[in-house]
Amino acid sequence: MARTVLIVEDDRNIADLLHLYLEKEGYATAIAADGGNAVEMFRKLQPDLVLLDVMLPVMDGWGVLRTIRQDSNTPVIMLTARGELGDKVAGLKMGADDYITKPFEMKEVLARMEAVLRRGGSESENGASKRLVFDKLVIDLEAFELIVDGKKVDTPPKEMELLFHLASSPNRVYTRNQLLDEVWGFDYYGDSRTVDVHVKRLREKLEGVSEQWTLKTVWGVGYKFEVLQG
Repeated sequence: MARTVLIVEDDRNIADLLHLYLEKEGYATAIAADGGNAVEMFRKLQPDLVLLDVMLPVMDGWGVLRTIRQDSNTPVIMLTARGELGDKVAGLKMGADDYITKPFEMKEVLARMEAVLRRGGSESENGASKRLVFDKLVIDLEAFELIVDGKKVDTPPKEMELLFHLASSPNRVYTRNQLLDEVWGFDYYGDSRTVDVHVKRLREKLEGVSEQWTLKTVWGVGYKFEVLQG
C-alpha cells in the first residue's frame, strides 16, 4: 500500500511539482493550500508524512505544526523560503523532523523523506524496549513521554529521540555528525548547530535533577549520557 504524503503549500506550481514527482515515485499525495484546510485533511487522512510550508494563509506552518504535535508524532518536514537560522531552530524546537529551504532539488526532498520514513519504520519494527529508567528519569519513546523527578515534561519528538539514543548507550561518546546521521537519519551538511540546539534544550529540562547521571559535553568530540558507577 502506497504511503500517503500531505503537501501543505499555497504556491500551486510548487504543490503540483511535488505532487507529480512523488506520485511518480509511488507515493499517494493530497494537497492543502492553507493551514486550516491542512489541519482538517491531516485529521481525516492520517498521512504517513507531511511536507509543510511556513508562510500559509488562514494558519501559518508553525500553527499547523503545533496542532499536529498536540496528539501525533507523524513526521513533518518544513518547506520554506525562509532560510534564517532562527526559523530553522524554531521549527526544530517545535518538533519538525527536518527543514528544507527553497529553492530545493526534488531528489533532496525525496532523500530526506525516505530517511525520515525509514527511521520511523525501523523504530516500530525493532522489538527492543523503548523505555529507559534512571534515577529520577524515565525516557519512554513508545509514548513519547519524558518524566523528570516524577513530573511529565513536554518534550518535542526530536529531543526525545536524541536523549533516548544517547541514554541507550550510557557513557558512549557520540560526535555531532554521528548523532545527525543516527537520530536525524540524514546528513545535515555538517550543520552541527542542530545537535547543539537540541542538547541545550534538553539540559534546560535535566540540569541538576540527579547526581547519578548527566548529559555531558566531551569537548572537541561531541556528547554522551554519562552514568556514574555506584
